[in-house]
Amino acid sequence: MKKGKLFSSFSEAVSDIQDGATLIVGGFGLCGIPEHAIHALVEKGTKDLTVVSNNCGVDDWGLGLLLANKQIKKMVSSYVGENKIFEKQFLSGELEVELTPQGTLAERIRAGGAGIPGFYTATGIGTPIAEGKEVKEFDGRTYLLERGIVGDFALVKAWKADTLGNLVYRKTSRNFNPLAAMAGKITIAEVEEIVEAGELDPDEIHTPGIYVQRILLGTNYQKRIERRTVVQA
Repeated sequence: MKKGKLFSSFSEAVSDIQDGATLIVGGFGLCGIPEHAIHALVEKGTKDLTVVSNNCGVDDWGLGLLLANKQIKKMVSSYVGENKIFEKQFLSGELEVELTPQGTLAERIRAGGAGIPGFYTATGIGTPIAEGKEVKEFDGRTYLLERGIVGDFALVKAWKADTLGNLVYRKTSRNFNPLAAMAGKITIAEVEEIVEAGELDPDEIHTPGIYVQRILLGTNYQKRIERRTVVQA
């Protein structure tokens, strides 16, 4: 059931994500990932997805669950080093991969959300990243054209939301989430607390509600760390 932007069921919130859809997914590593929305997609079984995200989780968590279930056709990301399933599927030709420098990926998502179809950057010039892309010279320096990215859906994780969809992220979980929220035609936000409209200080809002179409309250977040590093006492 839903009331306005508020949904009570994750399965209902992702029910219209069809085979072949493009998803923009927030998070950095396993920090700030939309855990419950990903699980709902695994259960739904949607296939042939193009997923735009900084990385693809780990073998048994995050977007790695969609990989393990062979639901992702193409991955657009900047880092792939924590996932053996990713490596196996890429080397076997099952998974198409578009590697993009991290700053360029962030700007491609931001540009898509801002309605900017493309921009020029010097990053990638002289590397395989530039292959097949338009290049142009500005002030004696060569730049390549990168396209903005817009997703059919965006899945994001925030700390708080109000009933209008205004979002607040907590510390490092802010990462790619605000950019992803801008760039989805339909943005699905899962949060740890929902308050009434007007209860959030306008100065603390990171994503205005105009970008968010669906809000869900999530509980029992694992918030795993993909590689724990400790210092011996």
